[in-house]
Amino acid sequence: MSQELSFQIIDTHAGGDVSRIVVSGINALPGDTVRRQMEYLRDDADGLRTLLLEEPYGIPEMSVDLIVPPTDPQAQAGYIIMEVMGYPIYSGSNTICTATALLESGMIPKREGRQHFVLESPAGLVQVEANVENGVVEAITCEGLPSYIDTYRATIHVPLIGDVNYSVAYSGGFYALVDATELGFELTRDEESRLAHCAQAIVEAIVEERGFSHYSLGDVGPLPFLHFMGPVEQVAGDYYRSRSTTYVHPGVICRSTTGTGTSARMALMHHEGRMQPGDKLETVSLRGSSFIGSFTRVSRGGPHDVVENTITGKSYVLARSQIVVNPDDPLVDSTHLRPILTSNAPSG
Repeated sequence: MSQELSFQIIDTHAGGDVSRIVVSGINALPGDTVRRQMEYLRDDADGLRTLLLEEPYGIPEMSVDLIVPPTDPQAQAGYIIMEVMGYPIYSGSNTICTATALLESGMIPKREGRQHFVLESPAGLVQVEANVENGVVEAITCEGLPSYIDTYRATIHVPLIGDVNYSVAYSGGFYALVDATELGFELTRDEESRLAHCAQAIVEAIVEERGFSHYSLGDVGPLPFLHFMGPVEQVAGDYYRSRSTTYVHPGVICRSTTGTGTSARMALMHHEGRMQPGDKLETVSLRGSSFIGSFTRVSRGGPHDVVENTITGKSYVLARSQIVVNPDDPLVDSTHLRPILTSNAPSG
């Protein structure tokens, strides 16, 4: 019988998207920045991601966030984001969940009222504001990545669907943005399966036809995401609301509207002259959960007007648990997990 391996997690969700926060049991990772530590996991030790997002431990709709010591002295903690499609450099919902877990676990001391701290993501430093009321983390506001429109109102022919109009934004990853109404969707929960199939077909058609390059990062891989946009309602002079949903992987529609999807939508609304600094956009998911994006200012990035923004949401703790891995389990491949677990370190 092989030695059992174990590590500790806090399961959370924001808007319905479950993030599994790994809080202890992992060895120090090589790399002098969180970004390089992420690249080590991606290239040499992908076992933690696959274990927690595949049967029998998890499902592809979940995400994983590994807490690591910060490498920048300004940050209180670092974190690495893992999803079914790989290792995104940033995610709003994962940041909201990670910040909540750090506070609720005491890894960052919780203070009543509004408190500010800094996290280090693979994308760099992230400013976070937590609103704590009666000892409960009621909301997290985090920076969204600077977002811009790469392509506006292009058209592509998609087999079995027809001609589809789309725009492309960058907000931490490249997003295809499509009008749900033009495609016959009302963005209700019963449409979830059809939305996933439709999005997959559109993304595959775009990827086959063309690629995208970030103005400073260069090639960040093929377009992975699609955001369905519902009609926009102006709730107040500077406050907008829209039903939305985000596709991230074949068969996977996010439970939340996603932070990066909300940032991408704000970039498009600004490009169209429908949103200005100081405005807010609430995106509402198929399940009725929502994130609030705040448009803070416009800057210039390469040839683009870049929308700087924040995302606000609430995360809930679902469970605190120890994951036990039995290497003799035929359903589990621990090959790429063993090197990073402290429980596998030699004793003595």
